[in-house]
Amino acid sequence: MNLEYGIFDHLDRNNLPLADYYEARLKLIEDFDRAGFYSYHLAEHHFTPLGMAPSPNIFLAAIAQRTKKLRFGPLVLALPLHHPLRVAEEICMLDHMSGGRLDIGFGRGASPIEVDLYGMDSSVTQSIYEERLEVILKALTHKTLSFNGAYDKFSNVPMELAPLQKPHPPLWYGVHSPESAERAARAGLNVINNDAPESTNSCLSRYRATWREVSGGKGPEPKMGVVRFIVVGDTDTAAMSAASRAYLKWHESFHALFRLHGRKPMRGERAADFDTVMRTGLGIAGTPATVRDYLAAQLAGSDANYMVGQFAFGDLTLEEMQRSVALFARDVMPALRTRTKATV
Repeated sequence: MNLEYGIFDHLDRNNLPLADYYEARLKLIEDFDRAGFYSYHLAEHHFTPLGMAPSPNIFLAAIAQRTKKLRFGPLVLALPLHHPLRVAEEICMLDHMSGGRLDIGFGRGASPIEVDLYGMDSSVTQSIYEERLEVILKALTHKTLSFNGAYDKFSNVPMELAPLQKPHPPLWYGVHSPESAERAARAGLNVINNDAPESTNSCLSRYRATWREVSGGKGPEPKMGVVRFIVVGDTDTAAMSAASRAYLKWHESFHALFRLHGRKPMRGERAADFDTVMRTGLGIAGTPATVRDYLAAQLAGSDANYMVGQFAFGDLTLEEMQRSVALFARDVMPALRTRTKATV
């Protein structure tokens, strides 16, 4: 197994002024770049403290200029909220501005409330997403675009911009069921799962089996990722203290919009505290050895080849996050790579 490492970020609100907040996160992302992470994946949310990047591509443009090797991209762009031709043009710009380091994830959006607040009908977001994905991929691969759909109609639009990566930047998708994993494998998408280990294992097992069936096991493996909250500290106690405090802030942000409208998240309430996060296999806080052993056990039980850490969340300070990333890069990343290779 060729294990790679990535980052997932909600860019959820903390107590810093926004200008300072963005600058601190960009400094942390520079650390990710220097540490050898593969890609940075940014969520899109609106009208909620869970997401301070309602226009992900603006923040990603800054990342393109502040990093040298790190790939990056949205996970996911909520296509019902974006004009497909604008999305295609911005993808091309970002791909060239970064020297071909863009990854792109598309979806319908995780929260119907956010769609409703835009004045749209959230019941049709799946069909809008499917149509706009078709439009965007066609726009990225044709010099002239014509399309006649239920939601978008275009005639002989000259596509002056084309992406640097051919035929387009790599596509990513979040999977939450074996059925969605199978569809993603047949479409050749890279995937990420952030559910409990049992769900992760069933999704990625179906994905790998389908990919082998479709490809015959030939060619480079797509990324099959698992997301976990990760905080690394000099002691278990220090790491757990920071994670427990910060997670409560993240949890408040995650549920804020749902509670404001008296509704529940589509996939249910999130764990109320970090103890439960750890117990249910969704995250870890501890020394490098503690984190390494926890993640190694999860990787051994799954088909994942991509370990994605949510290192920045809640009110973790820049110093706490930088120390966590430094310890992870120095003491966890090489050890996990060695262990996973030994088990193949």
